[in-house]
Amino acid sequence: QVQLVESGGGLVQAGESLRLSCVISGSIFSRNNMGWYRQAPGKQRELVATITSNGITNYADSVKGRFTISRDNAKNTVYLQMNSLKPEDTAVYYCRYSSLYYGIDYWGQGTQVTVSS
Repeated sequence: QVQLVESGGGLVQAGESLRLSCVISGSIFSRNNMGWYRQAPGKQRELVATITSNGITNYADSVKGRFTISRDNAKNTVYLQMNSLKPEDTAVYYCRYSSLYYGIDYWGQGTQVTVSS
């Protein structure tokens, strides 16, 4: 059984920073993708950033240059450093751990990020 536990969310003012963490426990597969998604009230869940097992990253245009995704394979942890936060970044942020090769797809429970203007 795979579990994902996010942490690091909170309430900040516009322009400030937060770092989200997601620890993955259980069965860890060598070929995998880790990612962060977010869902604002009344909106669909959207991709924020992803990182492959060999470090290739992908970002939503709205966060490029402000957010950085990284991973520590030894700790089975993925991070999202969020700088220059904007009110429109307010959402529940979800961690995702997936692998097309192994046919797995797991989500965390989400962590709230609120950015006040």
